[in-house]
Amino acid sequence: MKLYTYFRSSAAFRVRIALNLKGIAYEPVFVHLAKGQHREPKYAGINAQALLPTLELDDGQRLTQSLAIIEWLEEKHPTPPLLPKDALGKARVRSLSYLIASEIHPLNNLRVLQHLKRLGQNQEQIDTWYRHWIADGLAKLEADLARDGTGKFCHGESPTMADCCVVPQIFNAKRFSSDLTPYPRTMRVFDNCMKLDAFDRAQPSKQPDAE
Repeated sequence: MKLYTYFRSSAAFRVRIALNLKGIAYEPVFVHLAKGQHREPKYAGINAQALLPTLELDDGQRLTQSLAIIEWLEEKHPTPPLLPKDALGKARVRSLSYLIASEIHPLNNLRVLQHLKRLGQNQEQIDTWYRHWIADGLAKLEADLARDGTGKFCHGESPTMADCCVVPQIFNAKRFSSDLTPYPRTMRVFDNCMKLDAFDRAQPSKQPDAE
């Protein structure tokens, strides 16, 4: 398999974690988001959405969108599981995953931050925007985890797709100096995840294209 990735891409980070958890080897292909390589015709021929990540299978077929890729991995490589077996458990893990991938991350995506700069916002204003939406989203995540969360991870005693989403989001929050003290349950999950090699190896600073 080939994974088209960028060291700071949160979505690619999610898939790197999932691949590591399932013990699946892959060849990284680096696409530099900050330099706009994802918008070049060469990559558009690989992924019509011009987004990361893309997972290219051994037969040449390509999968896009991080959560769709993780769900495909779950179906084809079910051990260890990243989704619970019961329907309610699946729904909860998906809900937590979508909260991050659909509610928090899009508002702080690189293309959004770049557009804010084009609109005349200075770096301080952009960083304030970023931290506002981090705080808004993590408060909702913390409330959900505090109400229904049991065990070491987002859902139970083993990592799930939700944890694959939480960890990259916390890395982003730290990079922008967000205050994370209001989210003790979330940070406990994060710390438990980072004790695992699969999460540690996937982090941005340990990628070959890290800058």
